[in-house]
Amino acid sequence: MGRTAMETIEYLAVSADEGVRLDSFIAAHCGLSRSVSQQLVEAGNVLVNGKAAGKGKKLAEGDRLAITIPPPRESTLVAQDIPLDVVYEDPFLLVVNKPKGMVVHPAPGNPDGTLVNALLHHCAGSLSGIGGELRPGIVHRIDKDTSGLLVVAKDDETHRGLSEQFAEHSSEREYDAVVYGGFRESTGEIDAPIGRSRADRKKMAVTETNSKSAVTTYRVVESFDGFTHLKLRLKTGRTHQIRVHMAEIGHPLAGDEVYGPRKVIKRLNGQCLHAGMLGFTHPQTGERVRFESPLPPYFTAFVAGLTKK
Repeated sequence: MGRTAMETIEYLAVSADEGVRLDSFIAAHCGLSRSVSQQLVEAGNVLVNGKAAGKGKKLAEGDRLAITIPPPRESTLVAQDIPLDVVYEDPFLLVVNKPKGMVVHPAPGNPDGTLVNALLHHCAGSLSGIGGELRPGIVHRIDKDTSGLLVVAKDDETHRGLSEQFAEHSSEREYDAVVYGGFRESTGEIDAPIGRSRADRKKMAVTETNSKSAVTTYRVVESFDGFTHLKLRLKTGRTHQIRVHMAEIGHPLAGDEVYGPRKVIKRLNGQCLHAGMLGFTHPQTGERVRFESPLPPYFTAFVAGLTKK
């Protein structure tokens, strides 16, 4: 079901695209990484109103884009028979429930044993190839120590349809988290831009420098002595968004070894964060679908050990 030939995709920029960098637009709407998007532009594979443009070009409403994507490279990734918790599957996509501790795709330090390796075995090669061989089928991702739902595309058309929904924030994502401290209000919203930390390039931070808008809403589920169980929804999808936003307002996630206090909760082995709900419009059927995942044992065990207020 993957693509084997050169393909050209056409887009018409709308008012919401006004001022967006060309490479950012391609990355979001075609399901590509920023680096791959830049490579396409630099190779002359992207035309704006019939002419080649630079990666930093800012789009205007009415611009016509023609993006030529070459076929994916032959994958060097290894298919591995790793058990998967498949919540839903059809010929076009599947939704999986990722366990805490599993890396989504291979990277230095995690060359195999990842979700991608498991998917290559489970799908027997039927995964989208957008973006080359690095992350076949992966439309979005969650951190290694975050558990929960992910949607995976089996073909390029489905991949693009899902990527557009994540770019336009029309998909739904709700998380459960346990954070430090208590809240006076039962609901709230955090609207603070996120970019790469200038102090530590491995971390993200709330910053006005080279950042993107980020909005997270939260609702208190239950209060405990020193902790609170929250439901959080993403209106945007920035790297480490929930973890950064909660740390910014003084309520870092329990167990977060990057953005939390120095004294970590070792029994959690990372942040107490679960992607419990995922909703989107199926790109092939047009049906609005919604999936839920119950709280995993590590989460419920930690909450059970807390003292209610």
